Amino acid sequence: MDRILKAHFDRFRAKGMIPPELKHGECSECRLFGDLKLLTEWRNNFHGVRWTDTDGNVLFGAIDNLLVRGKKLIVLDYKTRGYPVKEDTAAFYQNQVDIYNLLLRKNGYETEDHAYLLFYVPRHVTETGEVVFDTELVKMKVDVESTEKLFKKALKSLEGECPKETCVWCEKV
Repeated sequence: MDRILKAHFDRFRAKGMIPPELKHGECSECRLFGDLKLLTEWRNNFHGVRWTDTDGNVLFGAIDNLLVRGKKLIVLDYKTRGYPVKEDTAAFYQNQVDIYNLLLRKNGYETEDHAYLLFYVPRHVTETGEVVFDTELVKMKVDVESTEKLFKKALKSLEGECPKETCVWCEKV
């Protein structure tokens, strides 16, 4: 689905238009990020948007898409689900959108203080076998400062000593 949705959005990008899923509310004021070559690099699971800290540690992530409002970028991530979005569903993706914003800022880009998750949820199957999806756009506040602290905390954990006692997870290796 990810590949299909990216191609769908890229067709609109090539026309300088915004897809119908985004033509309402705040997103109607946005445009799709125009540099498809750079976006393709940032979408790549083996490259993505990268940042290397002063100690040589690399953090990267592969984004789905970007919107632009004025001079600022807005992360847009696609999500497909088999059931409707619940009130707390977006919270499970908080670290993901925060990391993407941190990476973009570390690469010199300005980002808005929010991101969007665009959920695609199957509604029904037509008589000809086509699946019809409902969409729900969820706006999320981003927190870049806590994300950088989380990255440092993860590095500290990795640099620490290995536990001397094994656990249930270690025994499976």
